[in-house]
Amino acid sequence: MSETATTPVTIADPAPLGLAGFATTTLLLSFVNANIISEPAAINFVLGMALAYGGIGQFLAGMWEFRRGNTFGATAFSTYGAFWIGFWAIVRFGAAGDDHQINGLFLITFCVITAYLTLAALRTSLAVLAVFVFLTLTFLFLGIGALQNAMPAPDTVTKIGGWLGIVTAALAFYASAAGVVNATHGRQLIPTWPR
Repeated sequence: MSETATTPVTIADPAPLGLAGFATTTLLLSFVNANIISEPAAINFVLGMALAYGGIGQFLAGMWEFRRGNTFGATAFSTYGAFWIGFWAIVRFGAAGDDHQINGLFLITFCVITAYLTLAALRTSLAVLAVFVFLTLTFLFLGIGALQNAMPAPDTVTKIGGWLGIVTAALAFYASAAGVVNATHGRQLIPTWPR
């Protein structure tokens, strides 16, 4: 009887996918929150990306991080993937404009989650840490803006949250690009400043 060698199963780093899905969806919604884009149909584009790329794509990245044994990546990507799927469902099926208090609580809850993930991100890279610092601030400002009943037009606090979201998205795009480019070239061409 002969023994067959088994090759360990490896998968590619799912972080660049998760970061790209997060960045794309965050950027679209942040342009709406900052009141840069005020077209009524803009939310449909946000919702499409929230379900597909920010939601399902990012959630899958989280599951693949579980497979790799990365608790931080698994928790972060699965959490924000579920956030975007939940956001899609809430906007698609939720109340019509009378939900500012629960929306504010929803956003503050994710601010809390993001804050403790920021503590964990202290052990990753400065590129990833920057994403989490700005995301914490984004959720904080958006939550406060929602609690102030900022509907129908965004108030100053919500607009600040939108601008912080744009910065967050830019940082996530950078971290995603670094992951893809560096892995493809087999060396660090785009610095992430590992800790």
